[in-house]
Amino acid sequence: MPTECSADLFDFAPVENRKVVASFTGGAITSDAGALLLGATDKALGLTRRLAACFTDRRNPDLIEHSVETLLIQRIIGIALGYEDLNDHDELRHDPMLAVLVGKLAASRSDCAPVAGKSTLNRLELSKPDPSRYAKIAADPAAIEALLVDLFLDALDGPLAEIILDLDATDDPLHGHQEGRFFHGYYDGYCYLPLYIFCGRHLLVAKLRPANIDASAGALEEVIRVVTRIRARWPQTQIMLRADSGFCREALMAWAEANQVDYVFGLARNTRLVQAMGAQMQQARAEAAATGQPARRFRDFRWMTRKSWSRVRRVIGKAEWTQGEANPRFIVTSLTPEAIEARKLYEAVYCARGEMENRIKECQLDLFADRTSAATMRANQLRLWFASFAYVLLCALRRIGLAKTQLARASCGTIRLKLLKIGALVRISVRRVMVAMASTCPWQHEFALAHAALRRTTA
Repeated sequence: MPTECSADLFDFAPVENRKVVASFTGGAITSDAGALLLGATDKALGLTRRLAACFTDRRNPDLIEHSVETLLIQRIIGIALGYEDLNDHDELRHDPMLAVLVGKLAASRSDCAPVAGKSTLNRLELSKPDPSRYAKIAADPAAIEALLVDLFLDALDGPLAEIILDLDATDDPLHGHQEGRFFHGYYDGYCYLPLYIFCGRHLLVAKLRPANIDASAGALEEVIRVVTRIRARWPQTQIMLRADSGFCREALMAWAEANQVDYVFGLARNTRLVQAMGAQMQQARAEAAATGQPARRFRDFRWMTRKSWSRVRRVIGKAEWTQGEANPRFIVTSLTPEAIEARKLYEAVYCARGEMENRIKECQLDLFADRTSAATMRANQLRLWFASFAYVLLCALRRIGLAKTQLARASCGTIRLKLLKIGALVRISVRRVMVAMASTCPWQHEFALAHAALRRTTA
């Protein structure tokens, strides 16, 4: 008699003479139980509640199954959990953990799931500037941009004496024919060129731009908006701008000088600058030859371009001899020699801007900020913002809940892997929802500390 096989059972190699079989019959089990911490963080910040206020919803309230706020919770926490595609939500809408997070265990209609599917979420992303008959949810870009700055200000304990705003542009590769798609020679491909502004780990600006522009295009307007909003709450805080040579532009430097904002920008080298560092380069070369190690010398001098600058400015040159060749570098700054000496400004202040690139990597690699495959730039900008708010949410969890744990400086991807991706059985009764997490989870202590810290914040 032939062996009867079940299509629902999966056989694997036996262990100690015992059969190993698997099946998808466990019931209400989730692989994302750690998302409960994200839900608690969201409540502490009021993030999705405040973000929902940036949308206008003209749908008939009597016919709505999924509110804008629950759609935002689902989309942003979904990205934080690693579900970047809307298609993922056709299955996730039945996930008990997402239902718990949106606060709705059952749909009011028999033909709906507790949370939304891909089509409803897609209509959110395809919102128009103004509500219409077929697009009744509209996003307010200015309000969303302001919210990112407000969340940054709320995250800090009162006014700081000084803050540094890091500016940078990066590529967002495109593989379709999206609106605003252009070829970029430096990145050797079709892409967008988003502008980011960070203050430490805090994200203040994520602006999607086409790639047929200068790296600094639109930066002045964003800086003015951000600085104005910061000074409205913290008028005495000194602000400094920091960026590479792509942002060393007369308009930005002149505005900063006129508005008591300091700056330190990379300065693209040219023949005149290299000649000005001739003596220092010879000294560095001689030292490198004598010691067999890279050597560097610095020069602090006043300099002006022949046409583009409106005034003489302080320039610091680094003459470095390494690996048998010259490696000159330059920066321009509004800071005086009395405020900070040349070498310290270059090595301790300017070079620290490289940390911002790690933050951009978190946004793009861990939180899919480069998942801009919609047809229009407006929809792709909204996707970029959703990824940005997912980053803000994870950063808040790290700052509030994980400050005294091993994960205090972990990346967003590491936090997801170790603390959010926890298997659990979800039991729903009349009196409570019990989430029975895996007993062998190695990060139980960190979970408990994060939970306690978040409870204190929301108490």
